[in-house]
Amino acid sequence: MERIKVKIINRSGNELPAYETPNSAGMDVRAYLDEPMVLAPMQRALVPTGLRVQLPVGHEMQIRPRSGLALKHGISIVNTPGTVDADYRGEIGVILINLSDTPFTINPGDRICQMVIAPYTRVTWEETDRLDETERGDGGFGHTGVK
Repeated sequence: MERIKVKIINRSGNELPAYETPNSAGMDVRAYLDEPMVLAPMQRALVPTGLRVQLPVGHEMQIRPRSGLALKHGISIVNTPGTVDADYRGEIGVILINLSDTPFTINPGDRICQMVIAPYTRVTWEETDRLDETERGDGGFGHTGVK
C-alpha cells in the first residue's frame, strides 16, 4: 500500500478526514456548517467541508457516498464519484441529494461522504478502423444475464 503526503488546509474546526478502520480505502469527511441544514425529499445542496488540498501530480480525489447514509436515509451524491483534480485549490464541496421521501437533517460536523485519493493514468488516443475481437463483442447493458 502506497502512502503519500497531501497538504491540507482545514478551516472547519472539524477533525481531519480519517480512515475509520485499518483497511478502509476511504476517509470520512464532515460537514462544515454553522447550523443544521435540512434536505427535503429530492432536494440537492452543496455542502461545504472547509477543506482545501494540494494533491500530488498524477493523483485525484474521489468524493463518494457513505453507504450507511445511502441505505438508512437515501442520501447520496449527485455527481458520484465527484472528482477533485490535482490542480484545484478551492474549498471542497459535496453535492448531496435526498433520494428518500422524508426530510433529512445534516448537522454541523456530521460525516457526509468519503474521499479516496488515487493515482490516475492519461491516455494518448490511437485512431483506428478496427478493434480486436473478443468473446463479448459489442454486447452490453445486461446481455450477460440472458441465455
